[in-house]
Order: sequence, then C-alpha cells, then structure tokens
Amino acid sequence: MTLWQHIAARIGELSGRDFRPEPPRHLGGGCINTALRLTDGEQQWFVKTNSADRLDMFEAEAEGLEAMADTGTIRVPRPLGTGTHDGQSYIIMEYIASGGAGSRGQALAGEQLAAMHRHTTERFGWHRDNTIGATHQPNARHADWIDFWREQRLGFQLELAGHNGFPNLARRGEQLLERFPALIDHDPQPSLLHGDLWGGNITFDTDGQPVIFDPAVYYGDREAELAMTELFGGFGRDFYAAYDAAWPLDRGYATRKTLYNLYHILNHANLFGGGYASQAQRMIDQLLAKC
Repeated sequence: MTLWQHIAARIGELSGRDFRPEPPRHLGGGCINTALRLTDGEQQWFVKTNSADRLDMFEAEAEGLEAMADTGTIRVPRPLGTGTHDGQSYIIMEYIASGGAGSRGQALAGEQLAAMHRHTTERFGWHRDNTIGATHQPNARHADWIDFWREQRLGFQLELAGHNGFPNLARRGEQLLERFPALIDHDPQPSLLHGDLWGGNITFDTDGQPVIFDPAVYYGDREAELAMTELFGGFGRDFYAAYDAAWPLDRGYATRKTLYNLYHILNHANLFGGGYASQAQRMIDQLLAKC
C-alpha cells in the first residue's frame, strides 16, 4: 500500500465516509513539510508529510489546532488525524479554500484574536513541547512569566546559539538574561497563543473570515503574539485598531515587543544564520541599553 492509499483509507476510517481521491496536488508555501491537497471531487483534505521521526511535531500541531478551535473564536483548520506509514509521518486536516480579506477581514482578525487571548489559565507554558519552525520549543509550565521567558524561550535559544557557532551572541545574551526582568514591568495573564503568528500563517476563507494555521501553541503574554505580527508585516492598521478596541495593550509594550521578538530572531539565526545573528546582537544591545 502506498502512502497515499494508506492516507485515503485513514481518512475514510476517521471521517466515516468512503474516500477515493484523485492524484494528490502539491501545494507551495512551506519549507519544512511537503503539503498536498487530496480530493475525490466532494471531500477535500489538506495533508502535510515529513519523515517518520517528525510524528511528534504533527501530533503537537494537531493538539494546538484543537485547542484554538475549541475556543470558538478565530477559525483554524480542524485536524482529522496523524500517523505514520512507510517511513513517513503525516497530519490530515480540513482543507479551507482561500478567498480575500474583504473590507472587514483585518478587523475581524484583530477582534477574534483578542477573543482567543481571553482564554486564560493559571500557568504559563503548555502540557507538551512543540516546535517553532523546525526548532524544538520547550513549554514546561511556570507560575511566573519572567521565569518562563528566561528559561523556556530566550535561555533555550541562546544556548542553541552557543552550540551553532555564535558564542559572542550567547555571552552577550547571558547578560540580558540577568537584567531583562526590569523590562517586563506589567503583570500578564497566561493567554492562549497561536505562538507563531506571522503574515504567512494567516489567510481568509471565501467568506472573508480570518483563518490561522501552523501554530506553536502555548499560554503566554498576549503581547508576545502581537509583537510577532509586527515583526515581518502582513497585518494592517484595521487589525491593530480592532484588537486594541477589544483589549488595549498595557503601557510599555513598545519596549517589550523587542524583547519578545528577539526570541524569533534568535530562532532564525539558529536555523538560517547570516544576518539574523547580527540583528539579534543589535536587539540585545538595544535592550541592555534600556535596562
């Protein structure tokens, strides 16, 4: 049985409907997994595949999608299942056709994301680790946000930087770890976060409703989510205005967002090197000056 025959049979088993798809159609846009659409003319499913040792990544993604979907706020593709076959792992999820944002799409995204962030818990982190891009993302729970950000986010990435040939970046970052608590001068709630919300991880369905996908879910300061939306662009003024109207950000966000985005730039440095390491160094120096 080929991989696609196996997945088709698995879809039929999990959905309760016979599924005999046409040859899979490859989709672009991803650099980590192979992405395809499977359809039999009536049902449509989105499938991502990778090597069998990445099954845990897909299982964590499925749980993250379920967690966001269960809030009933912003739309995400519902996962159907995960598994392995013939040396490959896979995740099957709802296929959502893309449309345009329309006149209200960006505002709806801001409103609905704020509503999702209203879903809170008592501790920062999550019940399992997951991935940020292709990098392992630890999520051990902490009662204190500063401890969580130091140990599970910046500290982890700085240690990787030392191993990946950026010892000066790691040493300078250690100084920041000692001093950055002064920069987190507010008391955030542990909000449910998508965790990797940049412009490439949001689209709009054919009704103009926002859809977010490819999560790195955990409970954290919602400002970390908003900061990343600013890092690479893709979110308009209506998005931020609607979010702020639904749940205004605390004073001092302009400084904290640099601290939060440092995590993602460090991750890019560890994954891709090049100018990201220099950018991370500049951000650390900027933050140390503010300390």
